[in-house]
Amino acid sequence: MAYLTEKFGSAGALHLFAGAGETVAAARVPAIKASAKIRSKKATHGTFLYGVPLLGLFFLLWEIAPRLGWLNRIFFPPLSEVLVAWWALLASGVLIEHIGISLQRAAIGFALGVVVAIPLGLLMGRYSLFEKVSDLLVQTLRNTSQFALLPVFILLLGIGEESKVAITFYSSVFFLLVNTISGVKSVDPLLIKAARSMGTSDFDLFRKVILPASIPSIVAGARLAVKSSLFAVIGAEMLAAKSGLGFLIQNSQLMMETADMYAGILTLTVIGLTVNYLLVWFERWATAWKGQSETSLI
Repeated sequence: MAYLTEKFGSAGALHLFAGAGETVAAARVPAIKASAKIRSKKATHGTFLYGVPLLGLFFLLWEIAPRLGWLNRIFFPPLSEVLVAWWALLASGVLIEHIGISLQRAAIGFALGVVVAIPLGLLMGRYSLFEKVSDLLVQTLRNTSQFALLPVFILLLGIGEESKVAITFYSSVFFLLVNTISGVKSVDPLLIKAARSMGTSDFDLFRKVILPASIPSIVAGARLAVKSSLFAVIGAEMLAAKSGLGFLIQNSQLMMETADMYAGILTLTVIGLTVNYLLVWFERWATAWKGQSETSLI
């Protein structure tokens, strides 16, 4: 430092050190991001692995409780019998057919919910006057049970596919809408002001600033909406359908084929977990620019 001060002066020496500091900091950015990514992966794997023993204990109890007479084997068969029944349904093609029908109904309703809820949520979150005008109607519909409206959908649309898609749409749209509004309102106002100061149009403001910043909240709403849409379509199939996983579960219960009933329930659980993991992955991919990642799988 003394040599640099003598050669370049105090100001020059400080300038050199500042430039070197900036260079080192810039060089460290990729390493920091890589380290954060590794820690995130380790945390995610750790979260999963920590839960495996308890889940294994649950399955073990499921297997031994009916065999030891703790539970009635007729109404609660051992897990091994359920898995045998699941494999038989899968090998026969019956399970695949029911899964495809239920997922098609849930996917159409959910997709319609995305198309309606996200643009509406962006507008309500951004423009306060529009929110004031529409909020009462939205809150009224949101607090009306979808299952209470199922008979109405059946009366208006019949017992075909339309009523099942409608109840699925109704179940998912409000989770997406509320979370989109929340995400828009949580955007840093300084980002919006900075974009405005550069002459950004409303369309580009939504596309480049508001929507990307709202993605985590929207995906959180999507995870809830997917679960709700699956619940709704299963409920609708139990009441008025001759196909789908809900019909399989309900019909198996009526015919006292309890192993098949639990096989259908396990299938629903696996589907829900799979979709949830996919949405978590999508959230991480869509928000990679933030340099951080959520590890919650809820």
